[in-house]
Amino acid sequence: MAGAEQMRMNTTFIPLSGGEPGEFTPPSIGEFFPGALLFEGTLFEMSRINLIMVLMTTVLCVFFITAFRRPAVVPRGAQNFGEMALDFVRINIAEEVLGHHGRKYVVYLATVFFMLFAFNITSVIPPLQIAATSVIALPMILAVITWLIFNVSGVRAHGIVHYLKANLFPPGVPKPIYLLVTPIEFVSTFLLRPVTLTIRLVANMMAGHLLLVLFFTATQFLLLEATGVIKIFGLASFAMGFASTVLEVVVSFLQAYIFTLLTAVYIQGALAEEH
Repeated sequence: MAGAEQMRMNTTFIPLSGGEPGEFTPPSIGEFFPGALLFEGTLFEMSRINLIMVLMTTVLCVFFITAFRRPAVVPRGAQNFGEMALDFVRINIAEEVLGHHGRKYVVYLATVFFMLFAFNITSVIPPLQIAATSVIALPMILAVITWLIFNVSGVRAHGIVHYLKANLFPPGVPKPIYLLVTPIEFVSTFLLRPVTLTIRLVANMMAGHLLLVLFFTATQFLLLEATGVIKIFGLASFAMGFASTVLEVVVSFLQAYIFTLLTAVYIQGALAEEH
């Protein structure tokens, strides 16, 4: 039943054909540029993806306000679940990577993790059916904020001269080799980190959405419009769509975890005495 509902909701938003009966049209990059639903033509124009962001932000705020509005000494219900969720980030990411510095950065790390997971998981929630992180804006903003945090933290901890020296001139390298190493370190540390954070997240969520749409629209097309023995391939497409849904749930969690973990790793590297 869950798989059938997933198929139905996917095909609610994605047409099966390009206008000609019996013609199957696969999903395209256009899926990530939906038209305006509210306030079209104004500064406040909102598409389906923008509405998903607002919805999931509201859900997160309501959940955490409800969980910690009246904290009890012995937590239960929403408070218990909320504490378990926060402890996952605090213990397994902040304290594990940053040690005694973890407490200072746990609020940001928790915000990044829960925001990304909430925006990722919408890819498999009917009738939303697309991850808000499958477009570049939000991942890029978070990546830039992470870049600012770890660089500012490093400069404040060591001073700008020592921080740049530690990153651009690693100790123990023969001086002539710095001609090769220093440009590489500059590009990898100060230019590529926000880019790779952004692309890793966006590419995974885009690919997941396209796979889900492809398999479930193909299922409907094969079962309802195809003729003859080819209909049997609709069952295989449905099975692949169901498997992709399960995989997408796992990927939604992993991508939020990896982004947050790398954020902590970059901060730790900036704070460390030796690089």
